[in-house]
Amino acid sequence: MELRHLRYFIAVAEQENVSRAALKLHVSQPGISRQIHDLEDEIGFQLFERSAKSLRLTDAGRKFLGEARAVLQRADEAVRNARAIAGVENGEIHVGYAPSLTIQILPRALRTFQAKFPRTRVALHDLSTEEMLSGLRAGKLQVTLMVRPPRKMLRGLQFRELARYATNVAFAPKHPLAKSKTISLGQLSGEPLIAYSRKDYPEYHDMLGELFAKVRKPRMAEEHDGITSIIAAVESGRGFALVPKCVQFMAGSRIRLVPLDPQPPSIPVGAAWKKETESVRQFIVAAEEGRNRVSEKK
Repeated sequence: MELRHLRYFIAVAEQENVSRAALKLHVSQPGISRQIHDLEDEIGFQLFERSAKSLRLTDAGRKFLGEARAVLQRADEAVRNARAIAGVENGEIHVGYAPSLTIQILPRALRTFQAKFPRTRVALHDLSTEEMLSGLRAGKLQVTLMVRPPRKMLRGLQFRELARYATNVAFAPKHPLAKSKTISLGQLSGEPLIAYSRKDYPEYHDMLGELFAKVRKPRMAEEHDGITSIIAAVESGRGFALVPKCVQFMAGSRIRLVPLDPQPPSIPVGAAWKKETESVRQFIVAAEEGRNRVSEKK
């Protein structure tokens, strides 16, 4: 049995058609059929139930499909890691990130990582919390930089804290409260709130619920899917937003940030991953070094 047998089998299983699998793999239809039959002969059982119009996996075939995918993934991963260490080929690592929370950590992490591994390409993906967690579990992302989600959402994943940020209130520069030294939750009651969307950022709305548990909640005016649109909405005077202090580095003078008093628990930000490959481990090390540089400047 060779790896190509497994690749052909997986393609046919996913397409449920030999012709479409042959087109996808750029091989001849008779060739792929012969390889599947050779594989069945070697393992001693049928992988597919065949008829004139359909091709379906047997129960044993469905089990074998999962194992075959795992074998190929592990083999590809081993080759990428070894080549990255040997420096003989450009590797690739897919990193998900939350822009507002990683504006200080991510650039430094990239510089440190690329200096050590110039042949490894880092593909960045600006995603919501839900999308990052799904991407890690599906193997589409190798590591993410994000706010720490609730423990139940991290099941099967690992997380390492890198930084903590205070929660500030963001106002338009001309808002009556923008020049305050601090602001209380009570002063925000009844004010229009601009927030992240509940669908994409459920942990943000959990934080809001805890924060306003003992005072009257502000009026939910708008929900947005990203920090850039939240900044624009606040800047236009449509309401206030609760954001981590590091957002100031992104927004500049477009908004004013005012600390809360009393200050709620800070926002933990870190790296999450599923499988600790060599490239993942080295990227997290680079992110920690970036965090240390941020801390030294405070």
